[in-house]
Amino acid sequence: MRRMTDAPQFLDRAEDFQTSQTPEGNTRGLPRYAIPFRLEPPEKMRAPVVFASPHSGNLYPQDMQSALCVPLALVRRTEDAFVDQLFSSVPGQGGLLIAAKYARTVTDLNRDPRELDPGMFSDGVPRACGLPTARVEAGLGCLPRVAARGEAIYARLLTRAEGEARLAGIHDVYHQCLATELASLKERHGQAFLIDCHSMPSTQPGRRNLADIVLGDRFGSSCDPRLTSRIERAFRGLGLSVARNAPYAGGYTTRRYGRPKRGFHAIQIEINRGLYMNEDAVTQSAGFEPLQQKLSDVVTEILSVADLITSR
Repeated sequence: MRRMTDAPQFLDRAEDFQTSQTPEGNTRGLPRYAIPFRLEPPEKMRAPVVFASPHSGNLYPQDMQSALCVPLALVRRTEDAFVDQLFSSVPGQGGLLIAAKYARTVTDLNRDPRELDPGMFSDGVPRACGLPTARVEAGLGCLPRVAARGEAIYARLLTRAEGEARLAGIHDVYHQCLATELASLKERHGQAFLIDCHSMPSTQPGRRNLADIVLGDRFGSSCDPRLTSRIERAFRGLGLSVARNAPYAGGYTTRRYGRPKRGFHAIQIEINRGLYMNEDAVTQSAGFEPLQQKLSDVVTEILSVADLITSR
């Protein structure tokens, strides 16, 4: 029996946040993807903070759609839909916003690129795999094979070339941009902060009374505790319930970039989808605009605290 663990054992050391580069010869003849993110810088940076929305993308390449065995509407329920719009005030308030364009089912940007399921491919995995994780076993690796409720989504096996094209054209490019922006902010300001923005299903098996907001800072290891505490206080002050690190303590992005001792801070924010959307229809509800305004207030607090920490 293969050993299985929830946390990958092959985490990047990535002292300088360098992304792995795909050898030139491996990309020839593969599908080309458009720039996989939207980058919205502020006119004037108020504080060295990047807000990232890696799971709100809703683009599905035609070659992927043709391989599906379930309706696209079912696959769309995996999206952190509209999260980038919830944080649309960020550039105007003085922070930088990066939002994924491709859906998380195409390539999950919050997974290690070596979290791959060998059983998904007809001619071998596109890259070396790490130790199997619970997520990979559940079909939720970097190239997911199931939808939101565990439904298999593909009618056929993917080819190694298809997998590599997605990893090289989407995952690598996104993280190269994110790493570059954080390194640049750190160089200019001495500190850099990453707010990784997500949403979560309003109901989850085995859990009652899921909080409105879950903050994940890897149990205090990925972010200055002053920022985590002030974010929690800001949400609670707006009438929202908050939990820390359960059921989400932060994913690959938080683990990779959160190095407080080196001046890099990362925290994950999970928003209960029941606050702002119809989860089955993947449409905004009447709660969207009120929540968007509350998040604008939280963004103000985050930028203020980050500026205070940086100036000391």
